Formats: sequence, C-alpha cells, structure tokens
Amino acid sequence: MEITNAKNIKRNKSWRVIIYSKPGIGKTSSIKYLKGKTLVLDLDNSAKVLEGLDIDVIEFDRSKPEEELVEFLKQAPELAKQYDNLVIDNISSLEKDWFVEKGRKSHNGISNELQDYSQWTNYFARIMITTYSLKDINILTTAWETQNDVTTETGQTFSQYAPQIRKSVRDGLLGMADVVGRVVVNPKTNGRGVILQGDDSIFAKNRLDNRKLTPIEELFDFGKKPEPKVEKKEGTK
Repeated sequence: MEITNAKNIKRNKSWRVIIYSKPGIGKTSSIKYLKGKTLVLDLDNSAKVLEGLDIDVIEFDRSKPEEELVEFLKQAPELAKQYDNLVIDNISSLEKDWFVEKGRKSHNGISNELQDYSQWTNYFARIMITTYSLKDINILTTAWETQNDVTTETGQTFSQYAPQIRKSVRDGLLGMADVVGRVVVNPKTNGRGVILQGDDSIFAKNRLDNRKLTPIEELFDFGKKPEPKVEKKEGTK
C-alpha cells in the first residue's frame, strides 16, 4: 500500500475521460486534439477518420473480442511506457460484439444464456480496472449514447442521456472516470461541443476543472487558465 501526500497529487495528470454521443457526431475525430503520442484501440473500425494523422492504431478483430483483449492487456503495461494517451474506441461496440460471440457458442447458436450476463459484469469490470490502473498515461474512452429511465428518491421518473452500456457495469465505469461528457452538435453553426455538467436529463461530470461546456477542440485543455482580458484605454481602437 502506497501513501501519497495530497500536496504532491497533480489533478490533471493521467486523467480518465469518457465521451459519448450518437454515432457519427465526432467522438473518434476528437482524438486528433490530444496532446502527445497517442495509441488507439480501435474496437469498432472507426479509425478511418484519422487518415493522415500521426496516431498509432491497434486493429481489433471483432470476431474474437476475448482473445484480442487478452493480448492487449498483456502488452498494455509496456505500451503505456511508450505513449502519452490511450484511446479505447468504443466500448458500446465491444459489448455488442462480446454478446454476439457468446450467442454463437450457446445451445442454439444465436441466443445468449443467463450466465453470459453475470459473466459480462465481472469480465468488463476486470478489463477496465486493469486498463485504468495503467500508470503515467491519459485514457480516453468513447461510447454511443442511449436514454435510460431514472427514478429519483421522491419517485419522479425521467429519461437521461448516458453512455450506451449495460447498467450492471456502467455505474462502476462512470465512477472511475474523472470526466464524463456528452458530445453534441450546434444545429446553427455545426460546431461540436461537450457538455461537462450533468442534470436530470444528461449524465456528465467534471472533476478536473470548472468547465461546464467546452468546444470539442478544447476538451483536453484541463486546468488551462484563460488569458486575462486587456481593457482598452479611451482613444484606442
């Protein structure tokens, strides 16, 4: 057990960020705004949008997700020493592929069996805990979005946007992240922004700085101080 004095903790070092949105909104494209050397674990073959960029991509065989993940986790500690950023893109696709392959091995070759669901809970938790335990590397995780029914303590029910992944693993994953943001498009300007403060309709959080909303180009500028405004003197233009 290692003890660290809080005076030596750097809040913006080795961050864990999750962004989610509908397909095609720009989650994978946001990777180009990361600073430093980046490695992408391409879980849904979306890396084509990164064409021409100096970014390394691990090609993932979606027909055998378990075997591929085992191999990745074996190499992950050494890979973490070589890169500044690791991107896991996208966990919603991974979940679907995992259940499809489990269904192939079932009695009828299609349907999932009851034990698959409890197995996924433990399996996914182990993957993310192992990955998030990597030292000295930033980790960006992406997911599709969905709407979930949420009931408050007073009995009020409402729909909330959240990452698309089974509830049995979603809450644990979101709890481990420093930032969870929903990527949206401004219909007037087509600009992309990230909502970083949650409410009853959107799951989001930000414990790295005080931003509630940011252009996607500035998402990874955690803790960056705004430039002071210079007041103009009378008679100047």
